[in-house]
Amino acid sequence: MLKVGHSIRRPGRVHGDTDITIDVPEELETVPGVVQSPKEVDFYSREYPLESQAVDMTADRDWVWSVYTDEVLEHRKEHDKLNRPIIAAAKDTGDIEPAAAPVPGKDVTVEIRQKAREMGFGEVGFTSLDRRYIFKFKRDWVKFPHAICLAWEQDYEPTQTAPSIEAEGPHHGVYRTMGAVALDLADYIRSLGYHAQVHSPNDNSGAYIPMFVAAGLGQLGANGQLLSPHFGSRARIMLISTDAQVTYDEPVDYGIHSFCTICQVCVNRCPGRALMRDKVWWRGVEKHKLIYRRCRPVMARYEGCAVCMKVCPVQRYGLKAVMDHYVETGSVLGKGTHLLEGYSIREMGYFGPGDLPRFNNEFFQIPHGKNEDLLFEDLKDRIREGDLSDDASGTLALREFKQRVANYISQPPDDMGRSWDV
Repeated sequence: MLKVGHSIRRPGRVHGDTDITIDVPEELETVPGVVQSPKEVDFYSREYPLESQAVDMTADRDWVWSVYTDEVLEHRKEHDKLNRPIIAAAKDTGDIEPAAAPVPGKDVTVEIRQKAREMGFGEVGFTSLDRRYIFKFKRDWVKFPHAICLAWEQDYEPTQTAPSIEAEGPHHGVYRTMGAVALDLADYIRSLGYHAQVHSPNDNSGAYIPMFVAAGLGQLGANGQLLSPHFGSRARIMLISTDAQVTYDEPVDYGIHSFCTICQVCVNRCPGRALMRDKVWWRGVEKHKLIYRRCRPVMARYEGCAVCMKVCPVQRYGLKAVMDHYVETGSVLGKGTHLLEGYSIREMGYFGPGDLPRFNNEFFQIPHGKNEDLLFEDLKDRIREGDLSDDASGTLALREFKQRVANYISQPPDDMGRSWDV
């Protein structure tokens, strides 16, 4: 049996459940939250600000629609139809005035946390709204200094079938549910006398995980996702920012950083080999870095993939069970078993421990960057090949190029992707 370094007490999985205690072995202890260099984080935020995929990666966001199966396409169209009004309702929530006057000097952290849990949020934490992680195009939209971090658990059983359309159903369903419930929670905060701005989970204002880590709700896993105590990465996350008088939570060392380095199941089982075995420094943070260009082609073609979520032992068993097992045995719960590591991919079959699908190089060749940049590259190729003449046809081609670029740059960012007339 390993020596326990420290113990963490957390609320139960759902409101009303008994608190749990998580024992972290001494050999897994690192630092609360994340290993980082604040000066480097500041530098990258200032000189190379984060930007949304909806702004910087429009080319591959359009491309994905061309590789969806008919079933996935219809599912996405239906989800977008149901979700768009919820997103629209959230956009102007920062402009809604409080419904009452606040009680002078009263801290409302406990009231908001309890209300959020009663409404169904599985994790609730409070921290500063860290503008270093707000997307460039959203910085003027964000109004208030405090962040309420909210996580909603995704249904367990369907998630274990990933990658599949059965797993995509609860994935998108959670977005709609939590987005609507957050509107009600914002109304409750206004009833306490404060403003509340809803950062919709389908219209992200920034990279939320750093704030969840700062609020003590988990740590960054090797799969690039937040690993929270009860459901690991099997959750969807969002924020409400507010000017309410609240008390910030503190980051916690759950032992995740060292555990992920030992576990490596998600790294070993990734169909696209998109996860790095060793940590690197990235934008001032030490982390396992996901390789986007190897992840995106698999996600797009195979129902969102989510293998890295499915095979995480914290997702399947919960952090308490995983840490208890490690304290007792020094080994990773479920590692090497079909129960944890097995998955099926449509038209390719079943892949058990040690067995991975194989894709050729062409599979990973997808459009990257912005649509207008691809148009410009295409125009340069036509010029090199002598395809643009100096006559009327060449002038027409240039006018068409100008119009297509104008169409792209005039479209507002849409984090849901393509708009549909539904």
